[in-house]
Amino acid sequence: MPDHTSQANIDIAQVTHSDFEMSVDFESKKIEGWAEMQVQLNSKDAKELVLDTGAGLTIHSAVLITPVGEQPLQFTFGEPHKVLGTPLKISLPAGLSEPVRVGVRFTTPSSSSAVQWLEPSQTAGGVHPYLFTQCQAIHARALVPCQDTPSAKMSYTAAVRVPKPLTALMSAVPEDSPQGEGIWHLKDSPSESQVFYFTQKVPIPPYLLALAVGELEARELSPRSRVWSEPSMVDAGAYEFADTAKYLEAGESIAGPYVWGRYDLLLLPPSFPYGGMENPCLTFVTPTLLAGDRSLTNVIAHEIAHSWTGNLVTNSTWEHFWLNEGFTVLLERKIMRKLHGEPTFQFHASNGSVFLSEDIARFGENHPYTRLVPDLSGGTDPDDVFSKVPYEKGFYFLYYLQTLVGGHEAFDAFFKAYLKEYQFKTVTSEGFRDFFMKYFHGNPAVQQAYALAMKWHTADVMGIGRAPDGVSKKDVEGWSSDQIVAFLEKLGQYRSAQPMHADNTRRLVELYGLLDTKNAEIRSAFFKLALAAEDETVLPHVLDMLKAQGRMKYLRPLFRALFKSKMGKDLAIQAFKQNEDSYHPIAKKMVAADLGL
Repeated sequence: MPDHTSQANIDIAQVTHSDFEMSVDFESKKIEGWAEMQVQLNSKDAKELVLDTGAGLTIHSAVLITPVGEQPLQFTFGEPHKVLGTPLKISLPAGLSEPVRVGVRFTTPSSSSAVQWLEPSQTAGGVHPYLFTQCQAIHARALVPCQDTPSAKMSYTAAVRVPKPLTALMSAVPEDSPQGEGIWHLKDSPSESQVFYFTQKVPIPPYLLALAVGELEARELSPRSRVWSEPSMVDAGAYEFADTAKYLEAGESIAGPYVWGRYDLLLLPPSFPYGGMENPCLTFVTPTLLAGDRSLTNVIAHEIAHSWTGNLVTNSTWEHFWLNEGFTVLLERKIMRKLHGEPTFQFHASNGSVFLSEDIARFGENHPYTRLVPDLSGGTDPDDVFSKVPYEKGFYFLYYLQTLVGGHEAFDAFFKAYLKEYQFKTVTSEGFRDFFMKYFHGNPAVQQAYALAMKWHTADVMGIGRAPDGVSKKDVEGWSSDQIVAFLEKLGQYRSAQPMHADNTRRLVELYGLLDTKNAEIRSAFFKLALAAEDETVLPHVLDMLKAQGRMKYLRPLFRALFKSKMGKDLAIQAFKQNEDSYHPIAKKMVAADLGL
């Protein structure tokens, strides 16, 4: 599918590997660079390679690299776009055989949107300058010429020359010496400089290119992990992130092997604009995580989760960003659940709804940016769409699917299969949907739950109170609570247009003992059905639940369902006023909004 945020021609000629050389000049605040790209020709009629370039990126030359030498290539620029930059069109000779290697010499300007240059006074040490990059979403083109779309995954090597005594780090594994026999294409190295070498063997999307240069030291956290920072901050970082290995191991137990080799952290200066950035092998993190008590390190769980969801399996375009972030929030919370239990998972899930509500209110409920898959055609900048919607709405959608298929255990088995299917690749929302439906088509637990839901639905499509033939207590014998929830939620989905008849909701209670359980998931799912059915017999039970607990996951849907029913509108307001002082201020605020108070 086309990527509306890139002008590259990956359907014709795609870069699959790049060898970078970069010389960092802090005096001019420029990076002199060379990119040698291996190009896969997807069409026999490929006449050009089209790369994305950002504003101010200077292209000096382009060459075809052959066994007998370098052949100059003609290049031109397309029309500049205020968001997408300027396409670089490199002409290719006819009759090329693969692998095709194209070299481009370039200069990254001080004004690059991907690079922040810091004066010594802006660093913790106050002596040496510093730089770091941020390429997500479409700023890699402002750092290097590339096909700046998530679909254009590539491996890479790099040689980075920096002034002594500074250290360079990248989103790759550091090497002691260069890989291969590359020629240094840039000007001679000053004697007071040094070169750092890196290899990233796993294909990554260009937005995960990352470079940092500064006065940096490391502290070991585990055999495969260390924390880097300026000397005055590195020990604080080592203390704060001491549990990194536990998060990694928990992630592996849920999602499968960690394929990236190293997992290092770089604690950045305060101007870093995010909590964390999941650059492979080198997560960037903000110093605001240095709480001194390790209380904010769930951010590390999130960035570690990206090692599988986002980095290993990647959204094909930024319109499908929820696949990166929704899955990552889910895996982050599963990691926290693994280490700290189900209440921690549910706490973070509930808290996330607050942030989601705030962003939806900011946009407006019907704004196109609140969609799980927004439309980015017409040159929309993905940065303008950024919000908690792909994170939390994505999480809640996946969590809903998890309840339908039988809970954590059933979904985690699917999750591993999904990661195995799409590892090293990209995926669209349609691809995810098709794989999900194919996987669970043969899941007996899901089939049973959905079949029973359909049986109750089709027996009384018109909502006149006709019960299905042959139903009995044996229908749910041996079922897990997750399976019963899946049955009730699916039945609720079927009855969204035409509520059940109250006779049938009472029959559900009689047959399946739905009011005998203390399981809040089952009770909540059933109460939503019964309230829509105007079943007065559940009102005391609903009011008891609203009084007994303050978890927003149950409060808000039940208050909304009660308020929407003819029999319960006044009761909803009365119950809220009676119990509001026992609710958390955030819950109180959100329920009041739901009730229009």
